[in-house]
Amino acid sequence: MANENKPETPFHVVFLGQRINRYEVPLDIFRVINKIYESRVDTLPAAHQQLVGKIKKEHSLYNSIDTPRMKKHNVLPPYILAWFESIFAHYLNSHQFPIKEMHLNSIWVNEMEAHEYNPIHVHQGTLLTGLSSVMMLKIPKDMGPEIVRADNPNRGNLQLMGNCAGYFTKTDFSPSLKERSFYIFPYDMRHCVYPHNNPSVLRRTLAANMDVAYDPIKGSHA
Repeated sequence: MANENKPETPFHVVFLGQRINRYEVPLDIFRVINKIYESRVDTLPAAHQQLVGKIKKEHSLYNSIDTPRMKKHNVLPPYILAWFESIFAHYLNSHQFPIKEMHLNSIWVNEMEAHEYNPIHVHQGTLLTGLSSVMMLKIPKDMGPEIVRADNPNRGNLQLMGNCAGYFTKTDFSPSLKERSFYIFPYDMRHCVYPHNNPSVLRRTLAANMDVAYDPIKGSHA
């Protein structure tokens, strides 16, 4: 998967018992995804039936197979799908996780109005093991007022919760939201998004799921 002739992909790691990798999305890919979503949002398949979010505008860009809840479809060009596959492979390679097979499962966009939210949840695809992700596509500068503690704002924030516990451990992570940031983490890492309070703005993110046939016994010795 790794190509030694290519320059190393820059990334940052957050460790919560499990690993989160943060990447910066190439500007051309970022712009094309936003353009496709904005130009086709009225015809994109609604994704409510297979998601837990309390969000009106949830639309699918890619679904790899026909399911009872969603038909197979794709509105993204091949080079963008190839980029998703390469960046998920980079996550696995960068942490030396042995894998048998990878399969891009689904990609969708959440666009949150004021007071909408994503409750605590985990992801899965056709396999229980895999990687999920969040890409920041449109992050308003003004998320509205905080109810209390304006010095410690939380409206509109993403929060990820790791599978570890005890004193002197880092158990959760709420990143500073920045457009083009892309976070990859395991399917079973719990996460949520808090509501924002500005009725004049929309908060837009993308999520992508990659099924990974993973051997946890071999992986523990990587």
